[in-house]
Amino acid sequence: MICEGWKEMRLGDIAQIIISNVDKKSNAGERTVRLCNYTDVYKRDTIDPAQAFMEATATATEIKKFGVKAGDVIITKDSETADDIAMPTYVLETADDLVCGYHLAIIRPDREADGRFLKYFFELPQTRHYFGTRANGAIRFGLTIEGIEGAKILLPSIEEQRRIADILRTWDEAIEKLEALKAAKERRQEALREKLAFADAAGEPKRLADVTKELIARNGDNALGRDLVMGITNSRGIVPMREQTIADDISRYKLFPHRAFAYNPMRVNVGSIAMNETKNTILVSPDYVVFACIDGELSADFLDHLRKTRWWAHYVNSGGSGSVRQRTYYADLAAMKVPLPGFEKQHRLAGILDTGRQDIEATAREITALRRQKRGLMQKLLTGEWRVKVNSHQSLADEKEAALG
Repeated sequence: MICEGWKEMRLGDIAQIIISNVDKKSNAGERTVRLCNYTDVYKRDTIDPAQAFMEATATATEIKKFGVKAGDVIITKDSETADDIAMPTYVLETADDLVCGYHLAIIRPDREADGRFLKYFFELPQTRHYFGTRANGAIRFGLTIEGIEGAKILLPSIEEQRRIADILRTWDEAIEKLEALKAAKERRQEALREKLAFADAAGEPKRLADVTKELIARNGDNALGRDLVMGITNSRGIVPMREQTIADDISRYKLFPHRAFAYNPMRVNVGSIAMNETKNTILVSPDYVVFACIDGELSADFLDHLRKTRWWAHYVNSGGSGSVRQRTYYADLAAMKVPLPGFEKQHRLAGILDTGRQDIEATAREITALRRQKRGLMQKLLTGEWRVKVNSHQSLADEKEAALG
């Protein structure tokens, strides 16, 4: 049932849909412009014309047609996955030389619609689902202009739209501040890690081969099941392996014990290595390298921080000798020489760094909680289940508190 004063509309009836075809590789233009690309939009809350953009050229017709304006919503028109289709961002100000690039579409609202309200509409789970099911393609998933125009939206008065957008913006601002704080903590942690792992870890250089050992035991008796087969990514660490990529016979898969390390020899150069922090032994591909620290010689926690330093990344990328390796096996990694302090000092240094990591993780949990709150609030406000007061003297803070009960 539609709320009183609200109406269901097609997106194409309240906004102009402009699909850009300006390519960053084009040199046929008459004028140098700044090009808003996919990466400028993807998972960005707003577009500020003062930020840096790639330079390109465009014709006068393209500049007029695809130039972005304050109040526009720019979405990803196509992407490598359906989940990343129609990701929105809001344009803060008009800039005469800023042009929307290829793979993007401009949603330009008319007088009945507020751009910020539309931006939040694109973030709703049901909107994400709608566009995901209408994206098609072989290599990249894409939307047609008809698919965008046909999306249904519940629209209150323009005043109520703006009030709703103002309330939701307070959540975005809180999330932005926490993300900036998290980024600052990560920079501090990186600097501290470099200092403690080397400047404060003075000791005799030792090869990793002298303080670690390769583990080659396999799941020969199939004691561990397919649900324990894991992969390792550079961004998320240890993750369940997709069922379709697991072999029918998992008896050759390697055992990956608690506090051991494992990595893909083809991807360790991009950070695909992790310590098993679970309490259980798990499985990894037979192609992976698995190794463990020798107790009393090298602290696994200290090594887990050491592997995140720039020095480690340089060694792995250069193979320790300046030549780029396509595969880094245990013998290659074990040749690394590290200036290790005594075992007890390793524990102390790792403890200091663990405190910083836990602080970052706590901030990340706060961000996750705020995002969850925002999703719930969007669902209530953008469907009319919860109404806001228009032309009221009630402050946004009071109204936010009232909305949450």
